[in-house]
Amino acid sequence: MRIVITQNMTLDGRVEMLDDWFDPGGQDDDLAAELRDQSAREDVLLLGRQTFCDLRGYWPHLRHDPTGVAQHLNRVDKRVVSATLTEPGWENSSVVEGDALAGVRSLREQPGQDVVVTGSIQLCHALIPAGLVDEYRVFVYPAWQGRGRGLFPQGYAVPPLRLLRATSFTNGVTFAAYEPAASAEGDRERAPDSAVPE
Repeated sequence: MRIVITQNMTLDGRVEMLDDWFDPGGQDDDLAAELRDQSAREDVLLLGRQTFCDLRGYWPHLRHDPTGVAQHLNRVDKRVVSATLTEPGWENSSVVEGDALAGVRSLREQPGQDVVVTGSIQLCHALIPAGLVDEYRVFVYPAWQGRGRGLFPQGYAVPPLRLLRATSFTNGVTFAAYEPAASAEGDRERAPDSAVPE
């Protein structure tokens, strides 16, 4: 399977949502269609504890969802990386135990389509320098936050990326998908275990 990081981001590159610039239910038809297309290739949703708890507290309780996101999230295979969570409390969910990076490497070697990581900034910041990301998908919202964490870890030297696809939507959001243009052996060094669990 392929490890794919999908993030919503502001114009100034912030993926940590500290302001009210993202509405999970406020998607126009063309953006919703893009999300459905990507979800169709998603075999596993891999999340950090905080993002998992945020999603669990919102989507399963949504009574009307024309986007289809709630239905997809309820049925997809969800894995949560956490050193403290023992009972996920959401259907089709399990806790990743032990070495999270080793678990991701194992997932990567299995047959299938996409393992998608979204939100989960601490987890993403462990996967990226470990060389475990096969594709980056970024939805850029027309907002400027001015603070908060970015897609890549602070001080990380981002290797060259190759654009796979780009498009825009009627609500002003743009989308681009990238893959690492080349992967040096040094990028695949294992990140400290302490950087992963939430």
